[in-house]
Amino acid sequence: MTSSTPSAAGEYLTFTLGAEHYGVDILKVQEIRGYDAVTRLPDAPDYIKGVINLRGTIVPVIDLRLKLRLAEARYDSFTVMIVLNVEDRVVGIVVDGVSDVVPLGEDQVRATPEFGATVDTKFIAGIGTLEDRMLILLDIETLLDSADFVDAAVLDVAA
Repeated sequence: MTSSTPSAAGEYLTFTLGAEHYGVDILKVQEIRGYDAVTRLPDAPDYIKGVINLRGTIVPVIDLRLKLRLAEARYDSFTVMIVLNVEDRVVGIVVDGVSDVVPLGEDQVRATPEFGATVDTKFIAGIGTLEDRMLILLDIETLLDSADFVDAAVLDVAA
């Protein structure tokens, strides 16, 4: 079994990035907040918006739209920050909007299609199929491990 093969059914928090629907394991979600101002970090990649102080914890914030190289991100009243607890780290991700929580059975989760070298699918855990839409299920651990902000040097600046 490869990492791109979905391993289990479960509940997913669904959110939108542009016109697409995405899902992240609900067990990784700590809270959902409106987008607040962040403290910018010097020399950080564009997708790293900065850090926030969340009840005494310094939380790095990335804009998932920019990380996934989607269209330019707009910030409005619907922009949301999902605070995740991933591998003992607290991280905020900025998305266009949160939809709902959906249960997916094993028969509703498909393996990520192969596109060859032209499309990087390492951040996609699978495709969830619902009656009215498909969900791109994110492998949030792989996505966050690939982000430069998990580098100890960046976190030292934030602390």
